[in-house]
Amino acid sequence: MIIGLFLIVGAFSACKKDSYDAEKQAKTDDGLIVDFIAKNSIVAVKHSSGLYYQILAPGSGNTNFTSSTTVTVNYEGKLLNGTGFDKGNNSFPLGNLIQGWQIGIPLIQKGGRIRLIIPSALAYGNTSPGAGIPKNAVLDFTIDLINAQ
Repeated sequence: MIIGLFLIVGAFSACKKDSYDAEKQAKTDDGLIVDFIAKNSIVAVKHSSGLYYQILAPGSGNTNFTSSTTVTVNYEGKLLNGTGFDKGNNSFPLGNLIQGWQIGIPLIQKGGRIRLIIPSALAYGNTSPGAGIPKNAVLDFTIDLINAQ
């Protein structure tokens, strides 16, 4: 009898649905981004992926970016409320980065600078990667592309 009770409770627990709705979150993120851009007078373009970007300097050259291209960048990441969560100068394989960076960085060339306003689905989604970045966070990055090879 107790085993049966555990099986029934287990079955109902397994049926519990996660309340995360990706489509609803995408609409919420887009609204937050549109408001943020308007309030801060940012001239940004919406990419087909949902990413918003502002090319501050296009850079020069003609890098053919692939997932294995190593990019060397100076960057600063903030939440939309202005709270900074990361800043650095590092090199990374493009394919190891969040989708927003994989889409945005190839929009400039070496020496270029771009601002990426990244919806949560193209960042860390419905998870928090650690202190400073809550789940479903829209991220605001300014990235200087030092090198790409």
